[in-house]
Amino acid sequence: MTLCLSASPSMPVYDVLVVGSCSVDLIFSGLPQLPELGREVVGRGFAMIPGEAYNSAVAMHRLGLRVAWAGDFGNDEFSQFALRAAREEGLDETFFVHHARPLRRLTVAVSFPEDRAFITYYDPDPLIPAGLRALRKVCARLLFVPGFYAGPLFHLGLFWVRAKGMKVAMDGNSHPDMHLKRAAVRRAIRSLDLFLPNAAEALHLTGESDLPRAIRRLGELCPLVVVKAGAEGAFAYHRQQLIHVPALKIKPLDTTGAGDCFNAGFVRAWLDGRPLEECLRWGNIVGGLSTLGYGATGRKVTLAEVQRYLRRSNSQAAKDGPEPVVEPTTPKVES
Repeated sequence: MTLCLSASPSMPVYDVLVVGSCSVDLIFSGLPQLPELGREVVGRGFAMIPGEAYNSAVAMHRLGLRVAWAGDFGNDEFSQFALRAAREEGLDETFFVHHARPLRRLTVAVSFPEDRAFITYYDPDPLIPAGLRALRKVCARLLFVPGFYAGPLFHLGLFWVRAKGMKVAMDGNSHPDMHLKRAAVRRAIRSLDLFLPNAAEALHLTGESDLPRAIRRLGELCPLVVVKAGAEGAFAYHRQQLIHVPALKIKPLDTTGAGDCFNAGFVRAWLDGRPLEECLRWGNIVGGLSTLGYGATGRKVTLAEVQRYLRRSNSQAAKDGPEPVVEPTTPKVES
């Protein structure tokens, strides 16, 4: 792949440019049931951690990728909390943009082992987001968009991306307006090199009830479609071939952000030029191990740990034994 065709010698070069701001996730777990109006439900676990684009940037950084994150931060306490966390992780701050106003992005996550529910609040976004500002100043092998976006700013930024020879990957989104019936949605997916929705998003986008059929429909628009199916593993569709790799045998503590971590594992292996089946396996490992802690980044999944897990599971397979079930250690509960 030709990299940064229009880059100047002084322009910084990264593996991945992650665009988008972060939220602060308030995660409640160990609940007996979903909340009901007029009734209090008490959980046994709680954590407050950054989420959204932070998840992708940190998970990729922990896997050894050179990550540039273009994110916007306000002067509110939640933005500053996320900024401190990013600094503790050692993320590159070159493309952070700071605003003299609140820029709150909050998500309350009610987490159960099999799934979770969310309540979210967003302050108005900046007119010119940090990601668009960064595209003129940075070059990377891959532009990664953590959520599905089909608006005009994406196509404006695409001019800079393609001029520099960068590839483009995008995660999914379950917004009701995100459907293939919309020309803007089809156009956005056609602009991608890699599309990474989850199973529910793939079904919603296409209107299909059969997942393999939904994946194939998306594959008519994008050359590489990867679909995360939770406990059912992950699928890739490329050159009219559908590949499936089973999920890890794991007892999750919290599945919040597992898809973001899957994306990081897949992208690391994909940029390394590994076969698609192996890329799916990397995604399953990083995403699966992340569920042993709270949120996407509560449990640190590093490149060394992924490599150890691969060696151990390959050795187990050589002995024809079953893959062991991975269980969470006793979590630290924050108050």
